[in-house]
Amino acid sequence: MSSSQHPIAYRLERQVGGTTKLLATVMGLPLVDGIFPAMVLAGALDSWVGIVQVGLLVFGGSATVAVILAEMDGTPREQATTVLAVGVGLIALAAVEAAFAPTIASALDMAVFERFAALVIAAIAAKTASARVGEFLPGPGVIIGLGMLASLQPAGFELVTTLDETRILHAAAAAGSGVAFALAVALLGPWLRQVVDIDRFRFGSAVALGVLPLSILGFAPGTAPLFVLAVTSLLALDPGDRATTDEGAPEEPSSSSDATSDPGALEGAAAVTDGGENSDSAYGYPGEEDGDERRPWL
Repeated sequence: MSSSQHPIAYRLERQVGGTTKLLATVMGLPLVDGIFPAMVLAGALDSWVGIVQVGLLVFGGSATVAVILAEMDGTPREQATTVLAVGVGLIALAAVEAAFAPTIASALDMAVFERFAALVIAAIAAKTASARVGEFLPGPGVIIGLGMLASLQPAGFELVTTLDETRILHAAAAAGSGVAFALAVALLGPWLRQVVDIDRFRFGSAVALGVLPLSILGFAPGTAPLFVLAVTSLLALDPGDRATTDEGAPEEPSSSSDATSDPGALEGAAAVTDGGENSDSAYGYPGEEDGDERRPWL
């Protein structure tokens, strides 16, 4: 990508093309490859903390941030409109998948399937952190498929026709929190592009996503991924040296206005630049020899 070579987003960009399609693919991928249904079945949405974590890490995530900040054009309002258009469909599909989750769960050994769900999240985290590592790992769909085969119990299959409103609401809220996060990134894009290191945020979100399966399996506190994401977001802030003007030119020294108002000072400066000993230092070129190439002062 133009500003951040995000492994997942970069691969999808070459396949789908177009920023709107790319954003829809990145945010909707968890619904297609089985990550989100696995999270629903594994009980990751049973608490509001889990809902927010899944929304930020699965639907929001560093790939979404990279697409919005590095690829999308237009004003913040136009980008926000695109995010909302994608988000409406995302929330609806998440609710539909949650409605069918009890039917799928009736045919699976959930204790076994939860371990495969944790494994697929860890694989996504590794792919996000490093494209080279991701080349050696199977895709999320493959892991989910193997998990369903390993935990399959056909004798227990039951078509559940009663809708679980709570589960559907939690699924919609998880997708909604991811959309809200993407919307905030779009609206704050001009500022975030100046103060956020996208690659640093990508690595930090990969660490937070890697902690999520540990919390699902009970090896880490439930709020651990959210805490890691908050810390890494702070560490991703990198304002840098913003000592340039809005036009991109270097700021003039404060004494320049005084020098231009004094004709004697202008004559002295002209004498120096016409062959004086310090002609280079007057423009910030320390000790260059005569005939050397002069580079603009950046």
